[in-house]
Amino acid sequence: MISRNKVKFLVSLQKKKVRDEERLYIIEGDKLVKEFLNSGRKITSLFAKPEFISGIAEESVNKIDEIVPVSYEELKKISCLNTPHNAIAVIKMEKEEIQPARVLKYLSLALDFIQDPGNLGTIIRAAAWFGIKNIVCSEDCVDVYNPKVVQATMGALLNVQVYYYDLREFLKAAGERGIPVYATVLDGESIYKHPLGSNGVILLGNESKGISDDLMPYVTTKLVIPKFTSHTRGIESLNVGMAASIVLSEFARRGH
Repeated sequence: MISRNKVKFLVSLQKKKVRDEERLYIIEGDKLVKEFLNSGRKITSLFAKPEFISGIAEESVNKIDEIVPVSYEELKKISCLNTPHNAIAVIKMEKEEIQPARVLKYLSLALDFIQDPGNLGTIIRAAAWFGIKNIVCSEDCVDVYNPKVVQATMGALLNVQVYYYDLREFLKAAGERGIPVYATVLDGESIYKHPLGSNGVILLGNESKGISDDLMPYVTTKLVIPKFTSHTRGIESLNVGMAASIVLSEFARRGH
């Protein structure tokens, strides 16, 4: 049985302000909760149907501070999904300050004003798939702990470190170290023809406005994903999540 106050608190974690104050966020769904359990990540609270709880291994149970059996109707009250799954968990945020010099040792992603939670979640998932360890978001990007972002990552958040930082400072640090900054823009050179390095920063812009004007001076290489059709209706550009997957795939292919 879940108390009314607990329901109110869990629902409040859907708001960024509360998440930041409490340093807690929600994960939801059988697969996602199991991924976190199997990773060894500490779970503050688990609210789940009895049959889900009974299937948790004993060593995983010891990593959960609080386990509360709930009914489907109770899950509906605390879920942000139209049709809730069998489990919802509360996770403590792992705060890690960015060290640009360390991040810039590897190929990384920089995201400028990504607003759609689904897009950010998709980009994180693609980054994990193609071996990108670090994503640096502008401070006005959607919150990585937004429930819709977390849901879209499908657990990939466990493999990628996401930072929020002034992108001008980050890209400036890249330039000072002679590290290339690749930008995806419509007037760039085909990504399939241009030489690509094993390190650098891949800069992706806002869904509708693209890359901010004040970031373009830091770009050393402009790339474009060419269109292989003459059709114009409905395909003026690619979704930023799709573009990220294609760009990361090409960098990964060249690196192996």
